[in-house]
Amino acid sequence: MNATQVKTADERILRTSSLRKLLGRPELGSVVGAIAVFVFFAFFADSFLRAASLSTVLYAASTIGIMAVPVALLMIGGEFDLSAGVMVTSSALVSSMFSYQMTANVWVGVGVSLLVTLAIGAFNGFMLTRTKLPSFIITLGTFLMLTGLNLGFTKLVDGTVSTKSIADMEGFPSAQDVFASTITIGGVGFKVTILWWLALVVVASWILLRTRAGNWIFAVGGNKDAARAVGVPVTRTKIGLYMGVGLGAWISGQHLLFSYDVVQSGEGVGNELIYIIAAVIGGCLITGGYGSAVGSAVGAFIFGMTSKGIVFAEWNPDWFKFFLGAMLLLATLLNAWVRKRAEATK
Repeated sequence: MNATQVKTADERILRTSSLRKLLGRPELGSVVGAIAVFVFFAFFADSFLRAASLSTVLYAASTIGIMAVPVALLMIGGEFDLSAGVMVTSSALVSSMFSYQMTANVWVGVGVSLLVTLAIGAFNGFMLTRTKLPSFIITLGTFLMLTGLNLGFTKLVDGTVSTKSIADMEGFPSAQDVFASTITIGGVGFKVTILWWLALVVVASWILLRTRAGNWIFAVGGNKDAARAVGVPVTRTKIGLYMGVGLGAWISGQHLLFSYDVVQSGEGVGNELIYIIAAVIGGCLITGGYGSAVGSAVGAFIFGMTSKGIVFAEWNPDWFKFFLGAMLLLATLLNAWVRKRAEATK
């Protein structure tokens, strides 16, 4: 074989390898879907491409994406968390009520809230690994308990279903800057939650792709028994993943609190399904062992575009759930097709 033939063969191998890597990316299907949704609303909604509209879309996506990232990691690890939605409200309630009742600097309440939400996550992981029950049952129980605690404890302490305002308390302005401020760029306001969201995507991607913990997550999601047999700390990994969901709930809860300075105890119910939908649209498998943090971000972005695009197009918002369900099915089918194509190139 001469030098020209060797070079041609090497280039062919390189092209095949690049194509295989591209088709093997979990988020490929969701990226294609996101482009399609973007073009669709750019065509049907005249105001969709305005900078202010895109800012609104990104904000809607970030409020979902902050939770979709840790939920995606948990799903890659082979588990669910049905308590994620109400845990966000629990985080906000703890921070608000502790600060108000103790007349403390609100940052004290923020710190206590972090400890509580991490503890809830650890509880879910501990119960899962100790009882061997499905995560569906464990977190459904936590969901019901937190729903009752949020309502019952708020009424017990404050006498109503909402917390007292903490807007005039020490530390509120600085906490609001961190969790609920608006950054103006080019005359357009962008919520700070977008930065929180992007930071979580970067950190989660680094963990999954560049650390030993990332290998553990994929391993326990693919086959926990095989992972345990080769020395992967399955129990510690699963507890850590649930604590990651707790961290996301803390960030989202503080944004909720410092955006409005009061919290309704009944909020958050049903949001856990939206987080899971965003992760699935982004390429995470229900069975675990496959997915990415970037995919969950794309899934959240699709959610943001759809929820706001319907408004910009002046359509009846009652159709939103229909479009969301249709996107879930289409994205899942597209992701399955992409995986089959990737396997066919191997």
